[in-house]
Amino acid sequence: MTKFKPNLLTLAFISMGLATSIVTAPIYAQEQADEDQTAAEAESNNDNDTSTTDVSDDDNLITITGYRGSLVRSLDQKRYSDTVSEQLSADDLGALPDVSIADALTRLPGISAVRTGGQAAEINIRGLSGGFVLATLNGREQVSTSGSRSVEFDQYPSELIASGAVYKSQKASLIEGGVAGTVELKTASPLEIKDDYVMNFNLRGTQNDRADEIYDADNSGYRFSASYQGKFMDETLGVSLGFARLQQPSVATQFVGLSYSGRRELDGVVDPNDPLADIEFVSEGMELQHRGGLEVRDGYVAAVEWVPNDTFSLKADAFISKFDAEQFARGLRVKFDGPTANIYNRILDGNNLVGGTIVRTSFNNTRVEIANDDDSEIDEIENYGINASWQLTDQFQLIADASYSAATSDFENRLLWSLVAEDANAPTPVFDTNVLINFRLNGLNLPDVGFNQSFDDINRVMVSKYGTYPFEYTDDLKAFRLDGIYDFQDDGMFTSLEVGMRLSERNYDVTRKIFEYGADNAFLTAQPPLRLDPSFARPIAWEGDFANFPGYMAIDIDRALAAWFPSGTPQAVQTWGVDANGNQTNNSSWNFTESGEVREQVRSFYVMANMDTEWWDIPVTGNVGVRVVHTEQRASTLQNVGGDVTLGATPIVDDLGLVNADYAPGFDGISYTDTLPQLNLNFQIDDNSQIRFSAARVMARPPIQWLASTVNGSVNTSETPYEFNASAVNSPALRPFQADQYDLSYEYYFEDSDGAFVAALYRKDIKSFIDTFTIQNFDFTTTNIVVPERFTDPDSGVPSDVVFGDYTTRANNADGGYIQGYEIAYTQIFSNLPDLWSGLGVNLSYAYAESEVTQLVDLSGDSFEIPLDGLSDDVLSATVFWSYEDFETRVNVRYRSPFVSEQTAIGTQTVFFDSEAVVDYQASYNISDNSKILFQVNNVTDQPTKSYFGREAFTGTIQYFGRQFFLGFSYKL
Repeated sequence: MTKFKPNLLTLAFISMGLATSIVTAPIYAQEQADEDQTAAEAESNNDNDTSTTDVSDDDNLITITGYRGSLVRSLDQKRYSDTVSEQLSADDLGALPDVSIADALTRLPGISAVRTGGQAAEINIRGLSGGFVLATLNGREQVSTSGSRSVEFDQYPSELIASGAVYKSQKASLIEGGVAGTVELKTASPLEIKDDYVMNFNLRGTQNDRADEIYDADNSGYRFSASYQGKFMDETLGVSLGFARLQQPSVATQFVGLSYSGRRELDGVVDPNDPLADIEFVSEGMELQHRGGLEVRDGYVAAVEWVPNDTFSLKADAFISKFDAEQFARGLRVKFDGPTANIYNRILDGNNLVGGTIVRTSFNNTRVEIANDDDSEIDEIENYGINASWQLTDQFQLIADASYSAATSDFENRLLWSLVAEDANAPTPVFDTNVLINFRLNGLNLPDVGFNQSFDDINRVMVSKYGTYPFEYTDDLKAFRLDGIYDFQDDGMFTSLEVGMRLSERNYDVTRKIFEYGADNAFLTAQPPLRLDPSFARPIAWEGDFANFPGYMAIDIDRALAAWFPSGTPQAVQTWGVDANGNQTNNSSWNFTESGEVREQVRSFYVMANMDTEWWDIPVTGNVGVRVVHTEQRASTLQNVGGDVTLGATPIVDDLGLVNADYAPGFDGISYTDTLPQLNLNFQIDDNSQIRFSAARVMARPPIQWLASTVNGSVNTSETPYEFNASAVNSPALRPFQADQYDLSYEYYFEDSDGAFVAALYRKDIKSFIDTFTIQNFDFTTTNIVVPERFTDPDSGVPSDVVFGDYTTRANNADGGYIQGYEIAYTQIFSNLPDLWSGLGVNLSYAYAESEVTQLVDLSGDSFEIPLDGLSDDVLSATVFWSYEDFETRVNVRYRSPFVSEQTAIGTQTVFFDSEAVVDYQASYNISDNSKILFQVNNVTDQPTKSYFGREAFTGTIQYFGRQFFLGFSYKL
């Protein structure tokens, strides 16, 4: 078993602190030295200027602001980057109009987002999902509140981010982990401002136009941000502070179709050679929901930068973002229980039921639940770092960086189920079992539904069950890196050599809990239902496109619980852990098997040579290098050994006091080393055009939540010797994804105006994917799984030797394949047009991606070869902007073609998401040099999210989020 050294970084942090404290001749940062050199060259050029115009340097400085200025700076950064990248730049803190940095990133070529609650959250790059994207802040790896490695970019307020970059090709000095790409976010550097200080204030009110359709939903909110940057002590000390608050309504009106998990012979056609081949599939049911709530996000940023002379710099910075969401979901949850229900008027599409009449029988659980759910979530990200740079000699620079990144997520899902009674006022209410459901799916349009019951009658509806499901994540990362740069200072092929090392430790923990009372399919005698009262329940009707849906009862959960349990909620019982009299009958294991912890330790080293030379009279710049990464990972394991103490069974007690003695807990893990060579070449064809080529081997570690494992093993006694078989949902032995990737791009920057044309080709040859499969005759001694040497059959009492059998788990055995595509981007500012139109411009990009990698999954009862998670064939972004004097306006359209991803309903289900086009609009007017007003509309067309199971006929989700309107004011000092 791999042994961890949990204090690996202690000496690194201490040594950095000592080094900083003993330096007597501080050394200036290389970045500042480069800026001084550029300024000196500019001054020299001015001295040689023969112009007779006598103007000051400040008079010669033309500052372009607004969207146009940001676009120009982004193009310059892209032009002079040493990798294939996309750039994002802001005029000042608070200048980006987007709710989060996720929205801003989706306007870049080849980048799309998965909308969660109507907001962009997870970023997809070149057809790969967020799990393949590495995110850094100020060069430091970020952990996530998502419970996985996928960073939720809506956690980062755009008002606090000064710039961003998406590296589509890798270089050895970049932290490993991005097969899709690396997203680098940067906060402001106070010593880079032009004036001695700058202050920015932004205030915007917001309103959602769909909130009025939803009872008790908030329809308005606001955004506020304030920032300060100042220089002191002859511009050797800089301070930056920023705060941003977002308080916005979160609303949705939605239909959710549930997965096809049941099978039933419906059409009377049976193949005698294969009776199971033609059995039809029935959906689990559907949900009709109103969603509402309020999201509050507070972001803080701070930095102190000290550059006392030409040879030393020191910078400490902090970034904190806290996201607090209170949301509700109300409506109807329809459970078909199709395998045992009577089904009439059947409408089939292939082997799938898409319509009919479903009737409850005496032996099934067909029902309609009136659902009132409350979700509360508190997510917090903290990032702290300190960076010191020493110019030890004219040729050698040393940079040390220590950082800490932590994420916590506390999510609690509270559910209140209600059912229809024959008479809710009877002394002993009886559950109404006379259930009839008529439905007809209409593809990507809302279905037709009808029932024989009323769900908004206070004299018939009763609360039958309460449940709460806390879900807690903690994820923290400590890292230390040391980099050295040696400048050759000659005319050779290579200009400098970079070497470095990085140490990191990551600790990930997830805890699931569960509390339940009552039942969602009956009225229990020992846990009786609750009669409703007008003080906490009211009937709700649907509006708009959903007006044909039947009404339901909206119930205040807190008031209902106070009436149901005056002395407090009885959280010491669990439905599947008690009988009808409330006595414990068995051990609940769900909360144990859903919890786990992972420990990950990484040591990486790199060497990279930077070049600036000529080949065949063509200037060539770039770099070549290699990064070596050694990873040690350990994760918790649980093995179901049936309570056998000789096999390690240990009693585990949950928060309710229930004891589970079936499992043997433990830890398991592996270590591995990856070698990642990388090359970037930039060929300067002429003053305005260049060709880039890059080749690299890249890696992305497996989703961190897949490492903690629960093993369920059993002995097969049908043959002798007996055979031991086991299955594990996850595995601590998972290895990274690896890919060889190649990029070729042509960039032309217009000479007579601001703009560029870029065309790029890329290919990623992925070596393998993680998939679930079965290994026969598996050697269990290679794991910590305990296998009994002899086993006695409890039925026959016969003992026998035990041999190794099958092991079903996730592993890196799936065949790899390619992902390839091309990107085209065109930016043009038509400054040569007549004065009124000289501020007109366009920013267009189109990306195409394809892959031979597919997975065979069951959707809607059929087997489908689905593409990679997050892969859209077509991604388009188009912005048209115009500015004239103090007025500026623009409209942006973001389109992506259908893609596959996961969505959460009752459980997690894989679906196809339909294509979508999201339109945003913004206009602003400068009242003065220091102030302006702004108007903005997000999701102008109220573009819904629509999904389906394999084919559009099998409806998944149809979800409308509404339009968001912003009206605001900004002021700058």
